[in-house]
Amino acid sequence: MQAVILAAGLAKRLRPLTDTTPKCLLDVKGKNLLHRTMENVISCGINDFVFVTGYRENMIKDYLRNNFGSVNIKILTNTDYANNNNSYSLWMTKDYIKDGFVLLDSDILFDAGIVSKLLADSHDNAAAVNVTHKLDDEQIKVRVDGSGRILEISKIVDIKEAAGESIGIEKFSRPFADEIFKILDRKILEENNVNEFYEKTFEEIIERNDPGNSIYSVDVSEYECMEIDTVEDYYNAQKI
Repeated sequence: MQAVILAAGLAKRLRPLTDTTPKCLLDVKGKNLLHRTMENVISCGINDFVFVTGYRENMIKDYLRNNFGSVNIKILTNTDYANNNNSYSLWMTKDYIKDGFVLLDSDILFDAGIVSKLLADSHDNAAAVNVTHKLDDEQIKVRVDGSGRILEISKIVDIKEAAGESIGIEKFSRPFADEIFKILDRKILEENNVNEFYEKTFEEIIERNDPGNSIYSVDVSEYECMEIDTVEDYYNAQKI
């Protein structure tokens, strides 16, 4: 099992905090987000990482080399990070995925138990979902059926029908990864569609209604987690 961590973005909404520092290196009570993410994932038995970096990537590379030199890390450079989105960064990893993988955004403050529960789930493809009533229009929300199979995953899911927030940590099998990269090949190489969130690709697979390529919701609401997008989020994270 590998971990794919996407850390290329500019994080404009966190300025001025990110004027000289990539988002994942922002300190939260003595440890930055990247360090916390690495410790959490390694504690779950994963020691093989693929990173996609862009903005101030040398700072990330130096930090990983100085603090996590004992694990296997492949770093890919998204040179046009200012003009594309995380679907493009995910597409860049296609030749480096060996088998199943855990996908993580680099701006999440989360408990290691979330990754552990996701890995232990019996479904090959699963998304960590915070089952909460505190939903808003900016969150990536999920709608599920009675078995927990995700029927919709996007910001535009009706809040009244949403089971919760997808927090940006997923587990995928190798066959599902193949489907992701087929779609991204078409979007990026043929359609020049480089500015999407990767959930749009997940939805395209979900809409096929193929039982073998379903994504299931894993309730992780017993654990603390939050995405850090804004300065306000950052200061709230310090309190958590």
